[in-house]
Amino acid sequence: MTAWTEHLARQGATLGEHTLHFSDPRAEAGAADGGTIVVPLLHLGTIRAVGPDSAAFLHNLVSNDVQKLAADAACWNSFNSPKGRMIASFLLWSEAEGHALALSADILPAFLKKFSMYVLRSKVKLADTSADTVLLGVAGAGATQALQAAGLVPPAAAMKQSGGGDGPRCIRLGDDSYIVAVTAAAAPQLFDALVAAGATKAGTAAWQLTMIRAGLPLITTPTQEEFVAQMLNYELIGGVSFQKGCYPGQEIVARTQYLGKLKKRMYRVAIPAGESPAAGSDLFAPDFGEQSAGKLVNVAPAADGGYEALAVLQCSSAEAGEIRLGTPDGAKLTLLALPYALS
Repeated sequence: MTAWTEHLARQGATLGEHTLHFSDPRAEAGAADGGTIVVPLLHLGTIRAVGPDSAAFLHNLVSNDVQKLAADAACWNSFNSPKGRMIASFLLWSEAEGHALALSADILPAFLKKFSMYVLRSKVKLADTSADTVLLGVAGAGATQALQAAGLVPPAAAMKQSGGGDGPRCIRLGDDSYIVAVTAAAAPQLFDALVAAGATKAGTAAWQLTMIRAGLPLITTPTQEEFVAQMLNYELIGGVSFQKGCYPGQEIVARTQYLGKLKKRMYRVAIPAGESPAAGSDLFAPDFGEQSAGKLVNVAPAADGGYEALAVLQCSSAEAGEIRLGTPDGAKLTLLALPYALS
């Protein structure tokens, strides 16, 4: 254990591999429903790109425009296979000496190894900084006030950042959700300050539920190379630039955007109690018979005993409204609203 995870254990956390919870995950989901939560984001890791070529190097590899990313901004991004399938999704932000990427911890080592193969003569160094950088998620109606009470200055708009340097960096994802990047040494004090400011300690599943309700997907091991960006609504959340130059998979992503009707989209669904859904699980619909009509992307327990999930589905199946989990006669799912329109 690290000093940071030892502190969390003293605060009552039960720790797993890249996960934790402080109480029953469904109770924590209830806290996310009606209050403000602070979550140690152990399921995410960070990579830092440092050097004068950081922007150019990243720009040539990822789906969004890094060259035009402002110093006070962040953006959703992805790294894709030559076939346009997403290998990794991540939050990327500017730093004084380069950039940082926050992505799923389970895919980080392999992703970093693959990404590093492209460095060649570029003046950039890539490093896994997960041990040195702690990520905290803060969300809920009182998130802004809690951050202010803890001494931070929250950004005024979504996908903007404040702070940084030697102090905490605060990135605003939406109206009531933030990620704070802080050094491992300073993390315990900041975490305790946020709790003292009224945020409820919550675990990984509560944050995943928050992201599901925001329609913000995260690629993990079971879903690598399954989806083209638009299937995950990535262009709707600002994760793709169609004006930048080439990058791996760019031709497929552009063709999907400009030619024909998109056949698959990401939807938010409710799964009834008594099931055991997991990322990568197949979904079925009458119009596709025995053939899979989609897959679960991210899943989290809900306070009512069921689950909520993001799911990539055939648009025709979603419109028909009869989606089944696991088998053609499996549990029926219910479509829920997303906070943005599916164009």
